[in-house]
Amino acid sequence: MGTIRLTAAQAMVKYLGQQMTDIDGETMPLFAGIWAIFGHGNVSGMGEALYGARDTFPTFRAHNEQAMAHSAIAFAKASRRRRMMACTTSIGPGATNLVTACALAHVNRLPVLLIPGDVFANRRPDPVLQQVEAFHDGTVSASDCFRPVSRYFDRITRPEQVMPALERALQVLTDPAECGPATLSFCQDVQAEAYDYPERFFEPRMRRIRRPPPDPVELAEAVAALRGARRPVLVAGGGVLYSAAEPELARFAERHGLPVLETQAGKSALPDPHPNCMGAVGCTGTGASNALAAEADVVLAVGTRLADFTTGSATLIGNPDATVVMLNVQSFDLGKFGALPLMADAKVGLAALSAALGDHAAPADWTARMGHEKARWAEVASTYTAPTNAALPSDAQVIGAVQRAGQPSDVVVCAAGGLPGELHRLWKTGDALGYHIEYGYSCMGYEIAGGLGVKMALPHREVIVMVGDGSYLMLNSEIATSVMLGLKLTIVLLDNGGYGCINRLQQECGGAPFNNMLADSRHVTLPAIDFVAHARSLGAEARKVANLGELEAAFAEARAASVTQVILIDTDAGPSTEAGGFWWDVAVPQVSVRPEVEKAYEGYERQRGLQRAVN
Repeated sequence: MGTIRLTAAQAMVKYLGQQMTDIDGETMPLFAGIWAIFGHGNVSGMGEALYGARDTFPTFRAHNEQAMAHSAIAFAKASRRRRMMACTTSIGPGATNLVTACALAHVNRLPVLLIPGDVFANRRPDPVLQQVEAFHDGTVSASDCFRPVSRYFDRITRPEQVMPALERALQVLTDPAECGPATLSFCQDVQAEAYDYPERFFEPRMRRIRRPPPDPVELAEAVAALRGARRPVLVAGGGVLYSAAEPELARFAERHGLPVLETQAGKSALPDPHPNCMGAVGCTGTGASNALAAEADVVLAVGTRLADFTTGSATLIGNPDATVVMLNVQSFDLGKFGALPLMADAKVGLAALSAALGDHAAPADWTARMGHEKARWAEVASTYTAPTNAALPSDAQVIGAVQRAGQPSDVVVCAAGGLPGELHRLWKTGDALGYHIEYGYSCMGYEIAGGLGVKMALPHREVIVMVGDGSYLMLNSEIATSVMLGLKLTIVLLDNGGYGCINRLQQECGGAPFNNMLADSRHVTLPAIDFVAHARSLGAEARKVANLGELEAAFAEARAASVTQVILIDTDAGPSTEAGGFWWDVAVPQVSVRPEVEKAYEGYERQRGLQRAVN
């Protein structure tokens, strides 16, 4: 067996470049490249290794470590988890800046390989610059922060450890059930140490998506439940898209007469015009989805973890005798809500379930009800998105303007605040993957960096980033990166003067407006932020529009542009879509001197009494 002498960093880079995947019959590199911000903890070891592979394993430079990881995660999501990216940083703040993004990937079950630098394994120069010294434990470093938010964590303290660490990390990254972030904390001296690696370690390796079929007994139980249902619904989660199961979903819904209710991650699994598509479900759901869910006697949940926003904090399934059937690859999810488990890949599982059901379909009156609810919601929703002459439009009205100026192939990207809720209810999806909202971790600052990652994965589609002024101010640096890489985004920036969503929630819980809107925060002078000038300073083309008509015209011009566009519009922080939606459990103080809080607590207690006991 031959060997090749490489540094540990060179071995890591060479190995990653040899991992392959199959995309619709085409062999492609599993890793589209690596994001890197260099510091003393990785510039020499990883930096030299990446320079040597720069023509075959691309390195991308970012302006913020958290943002570059968001871009990598968004790339993986828009690639249906079939391709991914890595990120490398120095030790200290460079490493810990990745932790928020790592948690986001963990919650959303998305693959990203994080390679933060670490302290010297030999400990000779301890404490090195940026080293965290734990007085009680000499083995602790800042990178230990990654342990609770990584699906797999390892610290590489010897060059030969690269081999088992990479293999274990890749098993997690490419497993549909265990998928999530893997962190290999790479001691900076070890990065530069040489070792004689077996040549076969660097042979090309095909990483195919595993598609487990359903267990016959579980399948039979699920079929029996659906055959006995009078009011069945199907909740489509992100697993449908990751499995590329949209055709199977459409055929299943059509053949068996089930309304399809979409989670944030599952939205766009069916196009909005499809007669079985009821749109969003849960706290930010449509009137159609939530009306049907409240009466359902069987809920077939496909590829979803049934988080609180999907279930209305466990109140949405109004029938206490309703049966939940969980079709999922992850066993952790299968027992939620006392469900009947059906462990399987979404694509394979839906096909098997449909074959076993044969020509069985939901009762005709339920199918008719589905059509009635869809038509009724469409009429209600149009009143929120219609044009207005108001001085300050609502978020919903801005969404309507962007939708009218857009095309079905567009991809809308958003993350935190009130916009994801409005988009979930009101955005009419066209093509699959056209709705990219990070709402598992609801991370402010994901939007622009995430849009960049989506554009890298889907370069031929128009990527629209919708972001509020609060999130924009938190993390906007990757506008400059998008310009540098020639990856054009259209960013619609809604300025409502602060954190409007949380301001509304604060008041719904009985609180007084406080510390959310700029005007309600401690200040001497309110900031006069020139967002247009700021965006231009980062290399984008930017303009401010005065109304929805100007927004639609500006959006049409932005589509034809080749460089990132920022369109600013002032909005009203007050209104939100009242129709649709469902309760969300946000704890209200039991004791307060304010009568508004006491009244809110009474309502909170009534809603808690409706929560489903088994979760």
